[in-house]
Amino acid sequence: MNVDGTHYRTIWLAEDGWSVEIIDQTRLPFEFVTVPLKNVDDAATAIADMWVRGAPLIGATAAYGMALAMQADSSDEHLSAAYEKLLATRPTAVNLRWALDEMKSLLAPLSANERSKAAYDLAAKICDDDVEMCSSIGDHGHALIADAHAKKTDGPVNILTHCNAGWLATVDWGTALAPIYKAFDAGIPVHVWVDETRPRNQGASLTAWELGRHGVPHTVIADNAGGHLMQEGRVDMCIVGTDRTTASGDVCNKIGTYLKALAAFDNDVPFYVGLPSPTIDWTLDDGMDIPIEERSGDEVTKIQGKTPSGDVVMVELVPEGSAGGNPAFDVTPRRLVTGLITERGVSEPSKSALAAMFPEKAS
Repeated sequence: MNVDGTHYRTIWLAEDGWSVEIIDQTRLPFEFVTVPLKNVDDAATAIADMWVRGAPLIGATAAYGMALAMQADSSDEHLSAAYEKLLATRPTAVNLRWALDEMKSLLAPLSANERSKAAYDLAAKICDDDVEMCSSIGDHGHALIADAHAKKTDGPVNILTHCNAGWLATVDWGTALAPIYKAFDAGIPVHVWVDETRPRNQGASLTAWELGRHGVPHTVIADNAGGHLMQEGRVDMCIVGTDRTTASGDVCNKIGTYLKALAAFDNDVPFYVGLPSPTIDWTLDDGMDIPIEERSGDEVTKIQGKTPSGDVVMVELVPEGSAGGNPAFDVTPRRLVTGLITERGVSEPSKSALAAMFPEKAS
């Protein structure tokens, strides 16, 4: 996607041919900074400390983390240690485990001197496949937006999204935002209601940043404003992403998604979820069995901002001594979901429909 006219992916191989570069998303929206990853520890830190985030990008970074590990030491012991180190970084996004399993399945049978090149080749393929899947999600979601536009008598299609499921959460294009980019690029008038998405403000800091850089009209709103806008008829559809979706269609996403789905259901607003198939956990049926990451309370009690003098600072929000609770995700049951926008089309959120769309995965 575009950053002031220049195309970027979120992760790429550096010019030296072995180290990896990423966009440090903790510095956005105030600074655009790229940083190198030179070993598996760097990759693990990037995932755990959310320099990269979003399920598909977490998986891609983990894949390159395995490649960096094999570049340094391709022994069996180091392969297993790298796998375990990266797997422990984030518990909720299933793409992490999927990418690591793909890498380990390929590398384990190979001789030590074959592993480094094979690891880099597969990591690159995982990234390229993610771009292709997200582009296809965009195509299928674009059709939904086009249908909504055809039914309107005037004004843009107003789409509400939560957290960041744009290109910053993937290798390129995004999941929930890919249909918006495709529709916008095709000339359909769209406007995006961007939930601020406390804590960490990934909507206000990341979604608003990337939509603005691409030129898509948008308005940042408080998390609690979405239901009110739906009651007033000012939301035509919701599109969100997901960090893990069960085989039966339950959706785990950034905390607050469930409340948006409830408001959408109560106001007959279509509620869609964009996801590439590696985000589906075929081993789980019940979303309540998904492990929910508990992050530091500091993300709730503090906030980063820019002062009038241009300094980027972290400030306290709550009284001294008040604790912050921080469950990072919640589960939206499938009964509240209108459809799942995948790379193969829009599926109803059910075990039978997903199994029919991805028979090779469900078997």
